[in-house]
Amino acid sequence: MITPAFDLSQEPEFLILSIRVPYTRTSEFDLYIDGTDLKFFAKPYFLRLSLPGRIVEDGREKAKFDIDAGLVTLRVPKETAGEHFEGLQMLTSLLAPKGARSAKPLIEDLSPGGAEDDDEEDFDWQMEQEVYKETSPEELGALQKYGFGNQRCGVFARLQEELSDVIDLKNPEGATVDERRRGRLDAEAAAFSPDHYLADLFEDAEIKELLKFRPWWEKLSPGTEQEGQAAVSFTDDEKEQLRKFTNRSYLLDKASRHQAWLGLVDILLAYCYEARSTEGEHNVESPWTIRKLSGTLCWLETYSSLHDVLLSFGRRVLCYPLYRHFALASAAVRDTTKILQTGKACVLRGLLDIHRVFRENDPAYILNDLYITDYCVWIQRVKSKKMSALAETLQKTSLQKKDLGLELDELEEAAAMVAEEDEDVDDDDDDDEEEEGVASDCALISGSDSSSSDSSDESEESEAEGQSCTESNEGGGGGAEGGGASKDNPPQPQPISAASPVPRAPTSPLLPASQGSSLLIQELGERVEEELRISPSSRRRGADRTSRSGSIGGTLLEPSPRTNPLLIVTTPQEGEDAAVDP
Repeated sequence: MITPAFDLSQEPEFLILSIRVPYTRTSEFDLYIDGTDLKFFAKPYFLRLSLPGRIVEDGREKAKFDIDAGLVTLRVPKETAGEHFEGLQMLTSLLAPKGARSAKPLIEDLSPGGAEDDDEEDFDWQMEQEVYKETSPEELGALQKYGFGNQRCGVFARLQEELSDVIDLKNPEGATVDERRRGRLDAEAAAFSPDHYLADLFEDAEIKELLKFRPWWEKLSPGTEQEGQAAVSFTDDEKEQLRKFTNRSYLLDKASRHQAWLGLVDILLAYCYEARSTEGEHNVESPWTIRKLSGTLCWLETYSSLHDVLLSFGRRVLCYPLYRHFALASAAVRDTTKILQTGKACVLRGLLDIHRVFRENDPAYILNDLYITDYCVWIQRVKSKKMSALAETLQKTSLQKKDLGLELDELEEAAAMVAEEDEDVDDDDDDDEEEEGVASDCALISGSDSSSSDSSDESEESEAEGQSCTESNEGGGGGAEGGGASKDNPPQPQPISAASPVPRAPTSPLLPASQGSSLLIQELGERVEEELRISPSSRRRGADRTSRSGSIGGTLLEPSPRTNPLLIVTTPQEGEDAAVDP
């Protein structure tokens, strides 16, 4: 018989069952309803369900068949109107027969003596063979346990070639729990790169974009537990995979159940990080990322508390993936809490996504056999209140940098100090460049100003010299007329600068004059020559005055050559010199 594809939904008074049965006759199908059991038969399809609530056959049931789609839709009334049937999306558990809900564990043969592989194209018939020896119960008892609920052993003893590609633990069969943990911590300490961490810390543009991403579990409509579960929908491929799972019962003691819950959180943390870092688009690195970030999958680790799970995950996020940022680890913790709060349907969808990623990767499929498949079947049976309690505990558990043992605070402080020093050096360099630029601009401006103002200063100084010479000549005539006064108060020796004041030198050096400035100086010189009229009598009085002061020669008008290139020198003639000499 063929188990058909089916889907369940509900209304307050009815249970709705959709069954896909293509290529069957509409008149040949049987329906059996008895409390929690529902059986449907339409050759060659047979479906038997164990429902979470009771249904009745009271004449209100209806059936509709869509021939084109090959879809049968059944509406069956509930025994108690308004009752909510929990777990209608857990298709694997619904397929279980009524008597299979006991705690009796199922015994499975893990030996490869099943169906033969028909693909013999690449098989090496000349390979060396070894006789397989059954492991005795005593030897199995000596081996270390791993897998879901620590119920597996001896698996990797026959998968040595795939061992290094699946897990990092070198000797899974002989390594104890303490040895696994020490090996994991040593490997993380060796893999941690401070440069990589600081680069992602300070250059975090891509990290900020990843933190803004909204994965599929954040898009679910919020509400009560029942509404949250109803909001989760499975694809056709996911439903098909649920139907393929073999229903199992798990006999777990208290310690094993505790470790199973902690392992589930560890796997979901790795899945949430991978989904956010790829923005929901899985790639070829997705299988590696999920198993590498999960200590459960990579080191077969068994944890004792939620805090240990968070510490292991936080350390691995900062040691292995492409984006090594503490904010991404914190976001993954919040995402995992959100998935657990939404309900086991949301958890199951995440596990199915992981199962698909591992199923398409060789040899990561081994992790499906060890963990993921069992989690997909087991999670459908757990109680919702335990899921809510786990979510509440995870929400209260904090993850801090100082607890990771990687000295992140000291590393960040040292990096911040170096960054501040670099900024100060850059600011000083910028200030020096600004000062040099301002100085050069001022020099250019002062040079242009001095070249334009030198000519005006020279004209003003030349006019002042001419006026001083005229006043000195007039003053000399007045001194001859008032000789009495000069006898009582004999004139004091005066320097040449008194008769011919020398202009004050400018503060800025004289720049070469342009052609226009030369013409201006020439014009000013001609004007000064016209205004300087020195008579013979004035020259005699000037000579007497200079002879008393011990000076020789005539009147000299010698402006400073630095400011005025005009030099006027008047020397006495030979006849005049004879008249002056006693």
